[in-house]
Amino acid sequence: MKILIKVILIFLFVSSCAEYKTNKKDKKYFSSFGFALIYEDFLFEEKTINKKINNDKIVVLHSYLKNNTLIKIINPTNSKTLETKISKQAKYPKFFNIVLSKKTADLLELDYSNPYVEIHEIKKNKTFVAKEGTIFEEEKNVETKVPVNKVEISDLSISTKTKKDNKIIKNNFFILIGDFYYLDSAKLLKKELSEKTQIDKFNIREVNNNKFRLLVGPFKNFSSLKSAYISLNNLEFEDLNIFRE
Repeated sequence: MKILIKVILIFLFVSSCAEYKTNKKDKKYFSSFGFALIYEDFLFEEKTINKKINNDKIVVLHSYLKNNTLIKIINPTNSKTLETKISKQAKYPKFFNIVLSKKTADLLELDYSNPYVEIHEIKKNKTFVAKEGTIFEEEKNVETKVPVNKVEISDLSISTKTKKDNKIIKNNFFILIGDFYYLDSAKLLKKELSEKTQIDKFNIREVNNNKFRLLVGPFKNFSSLKSAYISLNNLEFEDLNIFRE
């Protein structure tokens, strides 16, 4: 099944990338939206995370960004922003897009029950001076900024000691599969994924005449969101972005 999905993905994304012609010398900088895993010692002890860190320092772990990669972390709920560096590479559940120490989370004033964040790699030629990071309010007049309402989700730790997956999410959450140049390409992958998973929430949005977005959602509770994410991840869809409306 995975081989079939891979073949379909290669065909679809090759056909869909016609609108994204760029200079080969241009580097594609990392950007991601999703949930942060806030470090606790029991996560290391239970082998949920393979690195132990100091929660009293600014520490950021990522699954594949290299050590010292410059990044910007944004809390979209309050627009708090932290510019810092990746401390270490680590292994942790793929549902989460980053691991943060408690000090890092507190600087961003993250809600521990809903640590939803944006992550953007910073261009290396940008002036960057940070010992532990700098934090500031995001500009308030950005045209693309989307209003964010308060969200409540269950505790996101993996431990069975604290897991309460069925708490209601007040926002609608979606998983972004990808953008397609052709509507037929999006429809074909939607059909294939619907047949290969038990997910019934696939939908396609027309962004413009040449861009069709394949999504999964909306999800109203943490359990169904996590289950759908894991199902797609098992088909080798990795680093899927989660966004909210």
